[in-house]
Amino acid sequence: MALIYPMDLQAWRAWQGRQNRLRKLRAGMRPAATPTALLAVRGASPRVLVALDAPTPTQLASLLKPLELLGNVDAAVLLPGRMSHLLQGDWTWSRVSAELVPEELSTVRVVLGVGHYLPIGGLAELYGQQVQAQFLVVQHGLLTPHAPPLPGNSLLLAFSEQDAQYAISKRSDVAHTVVGSQLLWDAAGDAKIGVVSDQPVFLGQLHGAELPRPGKARTTSMFCRSTGALYRPHPAETDILSRAQHAYWERRGLSIDRAGGPLRELTQPVVSIFSTGVLEAAVRGLPAWVTYHNPPPWLEEFWERYSLSQWGRDATLPPVQPAVEPAVAIARIVKNLIGESP
Repeated sequence: MALIYPMDLQAWRAWQGRQNRLRKLRAGMRPAATPTALLAVRGASPRVLVALDAPTPTQLASLLKPLELLGNVDAAVLLPGRMSHLLQGDWTWSRVSAELVPEELSTVRVVLGVGHYLPIGGLAELYGQQVQAQFLVVQHGLLTPHAPPLPGNSLLLAFSEQDAQYAISKRSDVAHTVVGSQLLWDAAGDAKIGVVSDQPVFLGQLHGAELPRPGKARTTSMFCRSTGALYRPHPAETDILSRAQHAYWERRGLSIDRAGGPLRELTQPVVSIFSTGVLEAAVRGLPAWVTYHNPPPWLEEFWERYSLSQWGRDATLPPVQPAVEPAVAIARIVKNLIGESP
């Protein structure tokens, strides 16, 4: 199965809106605002613009790690807020909007982001088009048929050749290069502590729009009750429905992980529906599986594409790592495009 929305970003956004009607209703009650962001600039003539939509582990690994490897190359970072702690060195900050391309970005030749489907990435694409910069899309997660379309005339830096073909969906305007996953590379470098407790940890995905919430809740409840698993909410499970679901489960005797420590510190078997965390756990040497009650065909195809093992079978094998660290490969590609020596 290919992408449902291979080119139409507006159709993808409409689908997203239909998955969370409460959020859509609240948004409709507020006046539309002009997208704004903060711009951090290093040097007099930035050649690279990094678009960071959110300081998530996947985006930090995919975007800021390559930025660190660019050395003293003049660069700029577009962010949704002032996050000085994320950037090394001296940066000049200013507020920008979609109404005018900042003069500091006139020298940008490469935009590095995870796509143009979120506000910061969309603004970076707008800037990039006006200064004729190449948009490099760094794959930062596993791909389902509901993944957003890629920007036009972009270069996809993919986890694998299979992922690249899946994301491009036969488009002729998008090129690709396989670099691997920095997140999984980092996980492979973590110390292999081993399993300390046999109690499984179920990684929550109630926030996701790919599957109906009742199906995810049913799967979670069935699995945790039958195995005594600890439910670990996803960091995005802060909406009123998710919080109500957590409280209901606790009243019914399910264990909820309220500590919320880093995923890399887990020392228990890991289970989820289609979380990247399953592969992270497998890479770190932990037993890991996937499960879902009556999975739809696309989910079974997803499990097969990433070699994810279902609960009750042998544990998921760790994916093969690339010969070159992904962040290093990305930094080399950027340097080549801007004319810097590798």
